Amino acid sequence: MRIPPRVLTVAGSDSGGGAGIQADLKTMLALGTHGMSVLTAVTAQNSLGVQGAWELPAEAVRAQFRSVVDDIGVQAVKTGMLSSAELVETVAELLAGLRVPVVVDPVGVSKHGDALLAATALDAVRTALLPTATVATPNLDEVAQLTGIRVEEEADMRRAAAAVLDFGPRWALIKGGHLTAGHGDDGSAVDLLTDGTEEHWLRAPRHDNRHTHGTGCTLASALAAQLAKGDTVPQAAAAAKDYVTGALAAGFRLGAGIGPVDHGWRWRDAH
Repeated sequence: MRIPPRVLTVAGSDSGGGAGIQADLKTMLALGTHGMSVLTAVTAQNSLGVQGAWELPAEAVRAQFRSVVDDIGVQAVKTGMLSSAELVETVAELLAGLRVPVVVDPVGVSKHGDALLAATALDAVRTALLPTATVATPNLDEVAQLTGIRVEEEADMRRAAAAVLDFGPRWALIKGGHLTAGHGDDGSAVDLLTDGTEEHWLRAPRHDNRHTHGTGCTLASALAAQLAKGDTVPQAAAAAKDYVTGALAAGFRLGAGIGPVDHGWRWRDAH
């Protein structure tokens, strides 16, 4: 009996199914791993935005984590929405006891512009959570939140990565999807992966598709899944970029607003 690699997501629920825990578990399944979850918050969320959010108590988060890790075990962890300083510090403390790759997606704002991280929690992300990360995966808005650096063109991404690495993650993956084509790049969607010594520029075609909900969660979960399967960080980032590019291209309309990426695009292509 083959046991698939086990990956744990510590994140919030998206009732619309496009991002958060739901996107994480779909991604982990699509990439051949067994996904498990620690729920940090419940949101009322659809294609139009977030209508409400309710944080779980730190003791509930801790109990879920210990339940999974102590019995089943994990080979990689991904963190997403951690809305308060208390939750950030709780999760950071739990992660510090692990010896497996950790992908930290420092979720700050939803695709629709809704705040998902309290301003008071930013210091805890910088000082407690990011030092536990094997890879941190901020987008450009999150880079600005964390470091104050506004990335206007590709050349700025190195400076942004250095500022993120100063907080302690081993690698930073700066996601340049929000860069406007023409600002010093070749029109592709470009991400920069670096540990301060090695540099890997990950490029993919941009797709004219507004249905992009869940992109960040999906990329971070794909990265964690590949690390659980034994990839190096550069290998995992390249594979995750390939997977999320296909999911973006296949994103579909759902509801009246922004639809999700398609986590099952490879399965659908095969059928």
